[in-house]
Amino acid sequence: MWTIPNLLTYFRILLIPVFLVIYYLPGQEAHFWAAVVFAIAGLTDGLDGYIARKFDQYSKFGAFLDPVADKVMVAASLVVVVEDYTAWWISIPALTIISRELVVSALREWMAQIGRHEQVKVSNLGKWKTIAQMVAITGLIWEANAFVTITATILLYVAFVLTLWSMWEYLRASWADLSKVE
Repeated sequence: MWTIPNLLTYFRILLIPVFLVIYYLPGQEAHFWAAVVFAIAGLTDGLDGYIARKFDQYSKFGAFLDPVADKVMVAASLVVVVEDYTAWWISIPALTIISRELVVSALREWMAQIGRHEQVKVSNLGKWKTIAQMVAITGLIWEANAFVTITATILLYVAFVLTLWSMWEYLRASWADLSKVE
């Protein structure tokens, strides 16, 4: 339970309130430092997975906690971004991303219960979605200048499209099980 990947996941969970406190601090630099904390959380997500694979440090607890930490950090960050921007063109992709995470998490749990979890394991498409989403959110939090904000918004829409596409793929892969009449 006290493996390096699990410690990185615990660290990421501890960064969530740190991120929120820093984000709401007064001053021009608050969003920069909140973006740094968010980026560190994103990097630890990739790092814990790499270390778990490289050094065979998988655990059931880590397999449970890692996606929870990721989803809570992403949801918290998207909520503050939506609050900050107060614009439909940010709110719609943000809500879609949060909703997809709930749908896919529920789908994975249900598929695992029926012994079909391999049908909905993490795909490369999901990994690309995560990368686009993390970079987009970092830029939207930072708000350094118009270039960063516009680039981050474009990446948010890339993540939005990949979100819908990957959700579709997961639902398609599990449709035979979902549509069975008992």
